[in-house]
Amino acid sequence: MNYVQEKYQKEVAKKLQDALKITNVMAVPKISKIVVNMGVKNAVADKKNMEIATQVMELITGQKPKVTSAKKSISSFKLREGDKIGLVVTLRGNRMYDFFGKLVDVVLPRLKDFRGVGTNSFDGRGSYSLGISEYSVFPEIDPGKIDRIQGVQITIVTSAKSKEHTESLLRQLGMPFVK
Repeated sequence: MNYVQEKYQKEVAKKLQDALKITNVMAVPKISKIVVNMGVKNAVADKKNMEIATQVMELITGQKPKVTSAKKSISSFKLREGDKIGLVVTLRGNRMYDFFGKLVDVVLPRLKDFRGVGTNSFDGRGSYSLGISEYSVFPEIDPGKIDRIQGVQITIVTSAKSKEHTESLLRQLGMPFVK
């Protein structure tokens, strides 16, 4: 068990139960999964880009990514239905807590001009999304070996029912929101 999971069980769950006035312990919000998504630039033109992105996603998440395909053909992008254009990884359990701890403690502080993550990316049903414009801020990536800058989209899915509950949970777990 890592420190984020331990912190949740020992401190955060009790604080949230009191703050949100929840009587049932099982109804206290918790993180259920983290989805890491990457659209691969020029994946159709050069298949090597997809291989490089796959290796990067494996390093970042510690899990093999699933390749996503185009759902529709778009002629202006020279894209056909079924073309491989992205990668997605769904993290649960210990890997999820490890990734969340790494995201909050290492990755976000390494971003240029970082003043906190915005509070306008909640969907109202228990999810929070944030985008990182370049994956070189992850500690596993060697910046000297990067030839193409890619972005990563991270969605944190919780069991909370509202934006306020989700924000309370993430704040208690250490997510650095803008003040």
